[in-house]
Amino acid sequence: MYVATLVRADGLTAGDIAAASDALVQAGCVPGAVQWIEPGAAADLPFTGGDLRMVRSVLEAALPTVDVIAQVAADRRRKLIIADMDSTMITVECIDELADYAGIKAQVAEVTEAAMRGELDFEAALDARVALLGGLDSSVIARCLAERVHLMPGARALVRTMRADGASAILVSGGFTDFADPVAAQIGFERAVANRLAMAGGRLTGTVVKPIVDSATKREQLLTEVARIGCALSGALAVGDGANDIPMIEAAGLGVAYHAKPKTAAAADAAIRHGDLTVLLYAQGYARRFQRRRACCRSISRHRGWGRGRSADEQNHRQAETPRRRPPAPTGRRVSASSKRHLPVRGA
Repeated sequence: MYVATLVRADGLTAGDIAAASDALVQAGCVPGAVQWIEPGAAADLPFTGGDLRMVRSVLEAALPTVDVIAQVAADRRRKLIIADMDSTMITVECIDELADYAGIKAQVAEVTEAAMRGELDFEAALDARVALLGGLDSSVIARCLAERVHLMPGARALVRTMRADGASAILVSGGFTDFADPVAAQIGFERAVANRLAMAGGRLTGTVVKPIVDSATKREQLLTEVARIGCALSGALAVGDGANDIPMIEAAGLGVAYHAKPKTAAAADAAIRHGDLTVLLYAQGYARRFQRRRACCRSISRHRGWGRGRSADEQNHRQAETPRRRPPAPTGRRVSASSKRHLPVRGA
């Protein structure tokens, strides 16, 4: 049994459901009855028959304004999330923002874009861009964190909800530890794996400590973590936007391209084209819920969260779970409490 999750934040309609059902029939599938995850926003359409790649193609064509994730129904609740950072868990490319402080953003951003499209060798492109930053005062990193780095909408909800349900969460980035460590701490990842900028005398030297974190490293981290926690690859969710994310996206049970470059979107099992990262909560069967709680014993405020559910009533009334920490893996940088400083939390 398969399930196609349809998400449209500005209003999923009965017409959308009907169009999806018709498209499945035309693709040779047998659709079942719709099951609303969140009325007016997200719904599951179970079906049998067909090929998942083909189903994704026909549903995306039939519903151009709807995010679609088709998968094996029994595998939807994942045990691991492994995610890219830049333009996936945060809204910017950190190296481009650092370059802006050096007055060379346009020059660096052009190379970044080409590398993310898969047109350049990642390591060579990284070395070339970092070389241009040589001599930049290291204090600019903290300034960049405070002024430019903002969490992608839905990032914290996604990671913390999955961890509360027992999943492991790893941030893997071709960017830099100076950003990845505090970002991972703010979002709720267990650890971050990223490149290290070399520094001397309080300034960037213009080099990256080798070996670098590249596409092969990301895939290796996925395989290592799957083995460590004892789950099958089908239990892993990988999400990213660039060409260097493709190997981990292809290896995971559910590989997702997030507002991605065409090459990455083509390699993925699913693509988020419109919504934010909470689409991946709906894809796992989690429903948004509102619960009232007393804030500082002074007032009652509405708190938006996510509940794992079986029926709509259970989803809407399930109480929040406290995220549980899992022991860190033996490799990669540990996220420390001190890493939380300087990063404003916006839009998560």
